[in-house]
Amino acid sequence: MEILIGDPITTCLSPSVYDMICKLGFEFKENCNIHSIVAQNGEVCWKTITKCVSYTDPDQSLNYWESVKRLGPVCEAIHLHVLSLNKEQFEIQYSPWFQWTSFPELFPEVFEALGSLHSAAISLSLMKLTSCLERALGDAFLLIGKECPFLLRDLLASEALACIFGQPVMDVLKVFIGSPRGLNLRNILWHGFASPQEIPPKYCSTLLLFTAGLGQLLESYCQQTKVSLAHRSFVTLTNLEELIVFPDITHTVLSVLEELMMKSAFILKIMLPYWEIALIKFKAHRFADCTMLLLTQLEAGLRRVFAAVNKCPDTLLTAESTTLYTTLDEILAKHLTDGKINQLPVLLGEPAMEFLWDFLNHQEGPRIRDHLSHGEVNLPEFPEEAASQLLAFSVVLLLRFSDAAVLSAVKEEAAVRLLLRIAEDYHSRCHPAFQLKKQVLSCEESVRKWPLLPWPEEPCQEAARYAVLGCVALEVGRY
Repeated sequence: MEILIGDPITTCLSPSVYDMICKLGFEFKENCNIHSIVAQNGEVCWKTITKCVSYTDPDQSLNYWESVKRLGPVCEAIHLHVLSLNKEQFEIQYSPWFQWTSFPELFPEVFEALGSLHSAAISLSLMKLTSCLERALGDAFLLIGKECPFLLRDLLASEALACIFGQPVMDVLKVFIGSPRGLNLRNILWHGFASPQEIPPKYCSTLLLFTAGLGQLLESYCQQTKVSLAHRSFVTLTNLEELIVFPDITHTVLSVLEELMMKSAFILKIMLPYWEIALIKFKAHRFADCTMLLLTQLEAGLRRVFAAVNKCPDTLLTAESTTLYTTLDEILAKHLTDGKINQLPVLLGEPAMEFLWDFLNHQEGPRIRDHLSHGEVNLPEFPEEAASQLLAFSVVLLLRFSDAAVLSAVKEEAAVRLLLRIAEDYHSRCHPAFQLKKQVLSCEESVRKWPLLPWPEEPCQEAARYAVLGCVALEVGRY
């Protein structure tokens, strides 16, 4: 589609964010002794790490810029240490310290991804690691607090976690995942800003070791206070069965998607490795992994269209610490922040917008991105149907931003024509009006059973019954 034609985009990170992530942590070249960071028994020496955190005078607030610089050599030493271990050594030394999370089997997978040196796999591992860590920190919070904060930055700023792990340790985590003024690794990945090559693998290794170190601190706290950690139950995706409108993904559809990935203007070339690994994960029945990658790349692509169609190119880049990111909430909204009409819904059409809102935003829907990013879903049991629906929708979306020749060739496939027809006819299943309609129809069904009950013979009672039936029918007709 012509609105996306322009100079090739080499990064979605603003200059200062790019420098923070890709350059700052490499400025200090000094060697850091790994034995000052990790003891031979695997115990993390937090004092060595926390001493690298810098504060500003006189208010002693975190100096994120200087902290990233000083932590750079520490991260490099940790990364080299992790890469020096084989899988057996890693599991013997660190596996016991991942048991405090609700998904300890994730961490050997992260270790293997680091050893593969595959940048997209490492970025995916970091996404999963941060969501798992957030969920585990929330469980720890509930040892003291009553209601766990929804946002990670609020969780890291809580007194409860400072009491359990110590304020210096929480400040270290803020530098990595808790503030847009720091590395902010969780958000730039989950919102689709960072391309695979822009994430230094050493930060994934560092958060892997930090998770083990936090487990050690938590065990000490639980022993001292005589309390036990309890894991919250995973979330069940609500109303997902109502959103299954596309047929199962076939080999033909996957082949079409592989072709579109190379030709559609919707996909940024720097992000193509994420799409490639998403398909690999789907074929391997790793449906949560596939969905995570699709969600971030749908957001990245939609942000690009949003920026083009609304003529606001600056929103394509990550925001500075003083400005909010342009995320899916803004991208899918009816109006821009200045009150003007958002042109993206006009361009995509109502059916596509309703599909996105049903899957991602409506409170009555599965809200897949929220639950996945906050570590609330059991990843091994993530439903194939959810990944399949998003893949099918991706085919439709990529076709919208392909040239006429590609569209004509691909539409020769009956499976593709079916997807397009279903997408054009989609209506919301999770909008409040639809949910109300369901309730009214349920009431009508109950009322229709009234003749099975004994009724007085008086004419007024019979009239009242028909009046109720008439009101129900009227309400249904309104929706």
